[in-house]
Amino acid sequence: MAIKQLTETIINQIAAGEVIERPASVVKELVENAIDAGATRIDIVTAGGGKNLIRITDNGSGIPSDELALAVSRHCTSKLTDNVHDIQALGFRGEALPSIGSISRLSLKSRTADADSGFEIAVNGGRMDGPRPTGMNGGTIVEVRDLFFSTPARLKFMKTDRAEATAISDVVKRTAIAFPHIRFSINGSDRTPLEMAATGVGSEGMLERISQVLGKEFPENAIGIDAMRDGVRLTGFAGIPAFNRANSLHQFAYVNGRPVRDKQIWGAIRGAYADVMSRDRHPVAVLFLNLDPELVDVNVHPAKADVRFRDPGLVRGLIVGAIRQALGQSGIRAATTGAEAMLQSFRPGGVEPRSATQTWDNGNIHSSNQNYSTQQSPFRPFETVPVAASDGHGLAEAVQEFLYDGAHALSADARASTSSPAPELLSMPLGAARAQVHANYIVAQTDDSLVIVDQHAAHERLVYEALKNALHSRPLPAQMLLIPEIVDLPEDDVGRLVAHAETLQRFGLGIESFGPGAIAVRETPSMLGEIDTQQLIRDLADEIAEHDTSDGLKAILDHVAATMACHGSVRAGRRLKPDEMNALLRQMEATPGSGTCNHGRPTYIELKLTDIERLFGRR
Repeated sequence: MAIKQLTETIINQIAAGEVIERPASVVKELVENAIDAGATRIDIVTAGGGKNLIRITDNGSGIPSDELALAVSRHCTSKLTDNVHDIQALGFRGEALPSIGSISRLSLKSRTADADSGFEIAVNGGRMDGPRPTGMNGGTIVEVRDLFFSTPARLKFMKTDRAEATAISDVVKRTAIAFPHIRFSINGSDRTPLEMAATGVGSEGMLERISQVLGKEFPENAIGIDAMRDGVRLTGFAGIPAFNRANSLHQFAYVNGRPVRDKQIWGAIRGAYADVMSRDRHPVAVLFLNLDPELVDVNVHPAKADVRFRDPGLVRGLIVGAIRQALGQSGIRAATTGAEAMLQSFRPGGVEPRSATQTWDNGNIHSSNQNYSTQQSPFRPFETVPVAASDGHGLAEAVQEFLYDGAHALSADARASTSSPAPELLSMPLGAARAQVHANYIVAQTDDSLVIVDQHAAHERLVYEALKNALHSRPLPAQMLLIPEIVDLPEDDVGRLVAHAETLQRFGLGIESFGPGAIAVRETPSMLGEIDTQQLIRDLADEIAEHDTSDGLKAILDHVAATMACHGSVRAGRRLKPDEMNALLRQMEATPGSGTCNHGRPTYIELKLTDIERLFGRR
């Protein structure tokens, strides 16, 4: 078949297949154009999940009438200088508008601040019409109708209107987080209206915008991040480990203000939480990376969702280190969602009224109904339960004496042991231990809250952290192999492993090159016992190739330490003395990450006094 030149329409449709994946892609490109134009208000209207209509109105600088034709032409842009690596704007390829126009009915209206009127140009399936004068205020209005009408095969792959509308909302929310000074609104017949008011610049404005997207509980469960390494700065907010989700949709990453979905960044976030979160749960985080544009390639894919860093190891190390440091310095914190779930689980109960007359006599219930007994009564006295003694002796104490006489009376020792705790303990984050429930849960009291601690989960975390510190504070003991094991690998993998040989040696793995295509393993970590050396070396080679780090061996050792901690910690069912309970609480306060156990479950729940009062109708 002879070689021939493709028509401009076919070229644009091919480009549209890369740039315009679904209606949400159209919204993304047009919203980014509005932001690049300096807009402070962007309104989005959709119908049919964006397949029937997408209209985006902004109050930006507008497009001069003599440039409208260029704006809808391929490879025409005002956002790129002669240096292709110096990309300061969100858009720069000059493909979005012509690609959209080739597969839809596109209308572009714009007016600059110094123009007497606006002008409109239309593109219908790639055919241009205009520009012509039109009446409008300053800014730009882009209307896209009948998306994919000229490529019906692509239209068949679209999801339901609701799914496409949700995808559009997600794109707008992700973009809105990076630009809190811009007001965004989304309306249409296919959705519930959504409006995000401008919140201003600065960390407070940013946090308020994030709460508009992620919910008001995020600021209460987030930790600020601000770190810098070798010219790369990382800022943002990371959720505490106990505040997590079932998927990664609540992770937002930005590179120089551009929202990205980069697997390297997501892998680094997961690595930062590896010790404090279950593998089937995902952290909530909003992170901003700012670096020299020449140190990152945002032109990897036409959709600009993926990026490539010149030094990916630096970026990964910065993210992992900054999040872990922030979590360690934040002290012990419980997720507020845990208290909310606890409150929702409570159901106020009622007591069925009885017609029989009941009277009190020396602490026992007597009824005129001969078939009624104290065993049937919902008011029967408690079993021996410590009740806090007071310094004085008033009506409450008299009632306690009355209720707890005879077999149910408290001993003098019990009364002494339940005296008011020291004030300094009440001011501690986890307060003073007051009781142990079901031989597993410690109930503690602070100045303004009630704390319930899972003693096994808490002690498991403490033992694990102690084991980790012991493991990583010095080189690990190694077990010399009688006969070195030879692992055949590609030359590139051999070179990468040898480059990390010194780090691996610290963890008890002794390797050296054995010719151009093999590794000789002479030592393995003693604590691992008998292992599959071949698989371990290959897994390490794959990890180093992908992330330029040998953390995989460290993760294996940490897993062993976690298993040892689980079996060596305080078991559920063991009764603790008050001093032991308070000692556990103090250790938790001094140990980073003690808000969750090794499996990612919360170690304690804090219920504020205001919440308790709300349960009883006092508020």
